[in-house]
Amino acid sequence: MERLEIGLLGPLVITVDGRSVVPSAAKQRGLLALLSVNLGREVGMGAIVEELWGGCPPNGPAAAVQTYVKHLRHRIAEVGGADPKEIVARGYGGYRLGSAVARIDAREFEATVTEANRALAAGDDERGADLLRSGLAMWRGPALGDVQQGGILRAEALRLDEVRLAALEARIGAELRLGAHTRLVSELTALTSLYPLQENLHAHLIVALYRSGRASRALEVFRRLRSTYVRELGIEPSRRLQELHRSVLGCDPTLDPPVPSLVSL
Repeated sequence: MERLEIGLLGPLVITVDGRSVVPSAAKQRGLLALLSVNLGREVGMGAIVEELWGGCPPNGPAAAVQTYVKHLRHRIAEVGGADPKEIVARGYGGYRLGSAVARIDAREFEATVTEANRALAAGDDERGADLLRSGLAMWRGPALGDVQQGGILRAEALRLDEVRLAALEARIGAELRLGAHTRLVSELTALTSLYPLQENLHAHLIVALYRSGRASRALEVFRRLRSTYVRELGIEPSRRLQELHRSVLGCDPTLDPPVPSLVSL
């Protein structure tokens, strides 16, 4: 029984029984990525044409798609041990990617995040953080980073990246509650540089710096964020960030770590 492994959390990875079937041709790679995102579900010809060519399809786009499918099946046949027409199957109005045994990293990642969020909601920060670290470790780079993306794939890549960012913020929040503020400062400094408009990461950095005895640096982070918001967006940071800023200025005891610092967490 062939095993289909799909990796979307980084460069596209598709293996059948451990051997790669990802083509080098851009359109074929895009088609395979589109079918992978919809694993087990038929993708109609209209959606395929729109994804591959947008508003400028060639003459006879269906014939071109059929040619791409033929090449994909030939590549699958080369690895042996699998029926190419079962892997890339024809449906009523399009194609479907499937296998008796299939694994896709994006679905595993989202399932792990869901389990982690349940743990966090139940107050189990340690388990939640552990699960989120495990899920985030599945990522190898930007989602579908080596695929030419049309509208469908671009939307899916952006969605997955948003889930990743939310998971990252949740993991850091849990670790702050566990007292790991000192260790988090360097990571958060890098992340706020990478995401200069992301308020949650800046709030986490401000708290981590304050709890590490670096209140002046925490205040500078807020001033930099405010300057960026005013210059690029023409607005002030949210009320929540402004209240955090006032709490730092007033040495609000609610900002103190709830437990002793676990720098080795």
